Amino acid sequence: MIVTKLKSLEEIYDMIKPYSNVLIAGCDGCCQPPRGIHEANNLGKMLKLKKMVDGEKFDYKATTVLRQCDDKIAATALRSLVDDYDAIISMACGIGVQILTKVFPEKLTFPAQNTMFNGAADHEKNSYVEYCNQCGDCLLGITGGICPVAGCAKSLMNGPCGGQIDGKCEVGDYKIDCAWVNIYKRLKKLGRLDLFEKYRPKRDYRLMTSPSFIDFLELDEIEEEINEKEAKA
Repeated sequence: MIVTKLKSLEEIYDMIKPYSNVLIAGCDGCCQPPRGIHEANNLGKMLKLKKMVDGEKFDYKATTVLRQCDDKIAATALRSLVDDYDAIISMACGIGVQILTKVFPEKLTFPAQNTMFNGAADHEKNSYVEYCNQCGDCLLGITGGICPVAGCAKSLMNGPCGGQIDGKCEVGDYKIDCAWVNIYKRLKKLGRLDLFEKYRPKRDYRLMTSPSFIDFLELDEIEEEINEKEAKA
């Protein structure tokens, strides 16, 4: 899931201050914590109250989109609404903001969120934790399922470094587990230290060039190839 953090009310207010009629679009996609219709409506109420305190008129409509990262879904959900509003506030991640900008170029779309990282819920610690850095060259098969790119503060390909003490990383004042110590412990427990002992070359940053593209056709060809092999089996 994409983990986001709501911007301060003051920052959002400053962005939409010139506008008195705003569409607030939630997203029912993969953002966590949830940023759907309920959150969109709450933001609208807070902005309206702040406008009233400043003696200004403010109207809004709260709605939500199944996935703002899909241009067709976003267009279908919002096209009948956008003309009635001066600007759009997106409750989605940065991708959603940019998709609404692309689909509705005649309107300014403002972000209500800061996009933090890709992660998962850790209910034991009541927090969201970064697990994937989208490096384009997944190492999980040789690191015991623990990512050193996202889990190591230095994204080391071979570790641990000399900065760890008792399995804790120097970055973060020794409060965060060293990913490479955890990788070692896991592979040792599973009898696969041979994987740990292999040298891993430095990352190929060409795989992380921006912007990146994967053509629909490429995905269709892969699916077609799989179907052909299954049919022959």
